[in-house]
Amino acid sequence: MNTNTELQLAWQFIENTGTHLFLTGRAGTGKTTFLKELKAKSHKRMVVVAPTGIAAINAGGVTIHSFFQLSFAPYIPDTTFASAQASYKMGKEKVNIIRSLDLLVIDEISMVRADLLDAVDAVLRQYRDRYKPFGGVQLLMIGDLQQLAPVIKEDDWQLLRPFYDTAFFFGSRALRQTEYVTIELKQVYRQSDAFFLDLLNKIRENSADDTVLAELNKRYLPGFKPDKEEGYIRLTTHNYQAQRYNDNQLAALPGDAFSFKAKIDGTFPESAYPADEVLTVKKGAQIMFIKNDTSGEHRFYNGKIGIVLDTGKDGIIVRGNGDDESFLLETEEWTNSKYILNPVSKEITEEVEGTFRQYPIRLAWAITIHKSQGLTFERAIIDANLSFAHGQVYVALSRCKSLEGMVLSSPLRLESIITDHTIDDFNREMEMMSPDRVKLNLLQRQYFYELLCEQFDFHSLERDFGHVLRILDEHLYRLYPKLLGQYKEAFEHYKTEVTKVGDTFQSQYTELVNATDDYAHDEKLQKRLISGANYFKTKLEELLSPLLAMTKVQTDNKDIKRRMTDAISTLQTALHVKIGTLSFTGEEGFSVSSYLKHKALLTLAANDHNSAGEHKSRSASSSAKSDKTNKIEVPSDILHPELYKQLIAWRNSEASGAGLPVYTIIQQKAILGIVNLLPVDIESLIRIPYFGKKGAEKYGDVLLDMVNRYVEDKHIQRPEISAFTNKNAGKEMKPEDVKDSKSDVIKKPRPDTKEVSYNLFCQGMKLEDIAKARELVTGTIATHLEYYVRQGRIKIDQLVSQDKIEKVKHHLQQHPDMRGLTQIKVAMGDEVSYADIKLVLASI
Repeated sequence: MNTNTELQLAWQFIENTGTHLFLTGRAGTGKTTFLKELKAKSHKRMVVVAPTGIAAINAGGVTIHSFFQLSFAPYIPDTTFASAQASYKMGKEKVNIIRSLDLLVIDEISMVRADLLDAVDAVLRQYRDRYKPFGGVQLLMIGDLQQLAPVIKEDDWQLLRPFYDTAFFFGSRALRQTEYVTIELKQVYRQSDAFFLDLLNKIRENSADDTVLAELNKRYLPGFKPDKEEGYIRLTTHNYQAQRYNDNQLAALPGDAFSFKAKIDGTFPESAYPADEVLTVKKGAQIMFIKNDTSGEHRFYNGKIGIVLDTGKDGIIVRGNGDDESFLLETEEWTNSKYILNPVSKEITEEVEGTFRQYPIRLAWAITIHKSQGLTFERAIIDANLSFAHGQVYVALSRCKSLEGMVLSSPLRLESIITDHTIDDFNREMEMMSPDRVKLNLLQRQYFYELLCEQFDFHSLERDFGHVLRILDEHLYRLYPKLLGQYKEAFEHYKTEVTKVGDTFQSQYTELVNATDDYAHDEKLQKRLISGANYFKTKLEELLSPLLAMTKVQTDNKDIKRRMTDAISTLQTALHVKIGTLSFTGEEGFSVSSYLKHKALLTLAANDHNSAGEHKSRSASSSAKSDKTNKIEVPSDILHPELYKQLIAWRNSEASGAGLPVYTIIQQKAILGIVNLLPVDIESLIRIPYFGKKGAEKYGDVLLDMVNRYVEDKHIQRPEISAFTNKNAGKEMKPEDVKDSKSDVIKKPRPDTKEVSYNLFCQGMKLEDIAKARELVTGTIATHLEYYVRQGRIKIDQLVSQDKIEKVKHHLQQHPDMRGLTQIKVAMGDEVSYADIKLVLASI
């Protein structure tokens, strides 16, 4: 790499900028070697992915789908299905990797579809910065567009066409939002024969003529039969050609052959079979695994070569090449699915039409050109005369190290060389994106400045702070007025003493960065950054650290509790990372490598701490069910902590004995009212918000006994309870009677929407009339009334005509396995509506 100008430039772009890079070049120009060196020497935290199993193994990475846990459905932007894919919950380890990632390497990018790249963007935004393409991760895309193109079925393309101009990766909507550069490697390492290189270039650039074909066809050797020791491998364009060759090799082996027939259920087109319908193997057969090991033991992966050690009617014993242990292979299952896009709801649904079960192997004396991408052979027999896709001929020929090591099993024809004109258009644009040293220097400065701004940006932390404050202010203000006041005060100080000062500080360091060429080592700049880092670190520790330490809130509302826990966790993580990086900058000054390193380590440490906290919380919760003396955390707004602990312990004991949730005994809000207001008798106890007569009748005596004993023991003066309860003494105070402290409007509970529809139906209105009156669609009203059909409060013939009921039931009897609403509707056509089907299903 030291003598290769393009490789040196590529290294500088990856190491010293945050700019996305498309690294391309013809076969054998050192792309794979560059990746291996990058993995070994780069200071950036990276993950390597590829579109196929073989490509991933060759790159030393994993497949895109497995790493990002993506389905194989097309990713349709701006649909709920896309959102569901992007919000898929990952394990802690995977999330930590993503959040601490600096660089994502995608090898064999030519085979990556535009929608797949957008799906990656969605996942990265989910777990990182949702405001930046790819979550702010730098991309290194490696590949040659003159090689194999992405595979896309016509049905999938019909779904994607409205959103994409091309299926190639550069059609990605997320990528088009970014600035990325292209570096093309020119020096070829795989082939040293200049004459052979020139022939390959002509094929690659779609400029091959009769002269080029004549030279290549000199390697057509009719009847060529190599010795086994020479190590020739056969490359074919179609699977059936490889299969035929493998069958011949199998027949030449001694011993008995055993066949295993696939089990196929439902609809599974023969053209889509993922393995042989009838797999025939012998002892000594060379095989390739065609699926990843689903047992979790990682014994094999898609593309791994192995050998059959023994076989019989009871199964197949195999061993992977290079492995010491053999194992009994088990069958695997594939599914055939169909994807439907609803033009109204924009939802895409997956319907499994059939399954295919077979041993996940195939014979492997020959492989297809598609599976050979990224490999290099000393000797190969190429049969590319029946090529059918862009780049196939070029990929096949360029797998060979020399012209002498290549043999053509049939002459090449000009029409076999297929290219996509979309690539030609992109190549012209690509030339404009090729950077030079001037561009590199500009982007290096920009990267330094962007990370510097990230270090001293306090707006995102303010958003996290504000989120916690909003939850307190909107949902917990009655329970924790004191804590809310502290948050509001600290938030105002944060905006003036941190965010506003940070904005002013940005203009100062911006001027210093622009004033010097040696911005990374400028003494005046570093001195100012050290001073600023120490100021902001101190302010954050003063304003936020004590506040978070005292924030212990309890609520019976599970949704609010979850939201508050998540918001606090996010704020704690962001604060931990920010204070930590500021601390290192305050001691050492600012540098790109140091900032990236410490930010990643601090992020991982914060996530581990939060996970440990969640585990501790879960353990404490579990322990509380069996250990009544378990430590009880007291919220900061409690006036009488000891009494609070007594009441909580009593409530937990009652709930455990009755086998009920704790809030059914007494709500958290009522406990806070009792603890802070100290009721003296049944009348004042009834007036506690969220308690009432029923609670007083059942638990009044025991609660008053605890309160009165506490007051006597502590010699406490009781507060005036009327200030906190309904002004009408003796009247039970209900939640709906409580006024919002922010307004004089009395809040009333929202009516149950399905009950409203039910009441209108009982008044004699039809579905269509109810929908019109409520300004909803008929399907929504059907969903409301479906609830009452299931309960038996509405008879099905009151909603659906008898002939439609019979049609639907008859169809279900004829097709007992068909329960999907969409499947039934498609099968029955316009005879019945979705609402009719939904209601009949409810009645059954």
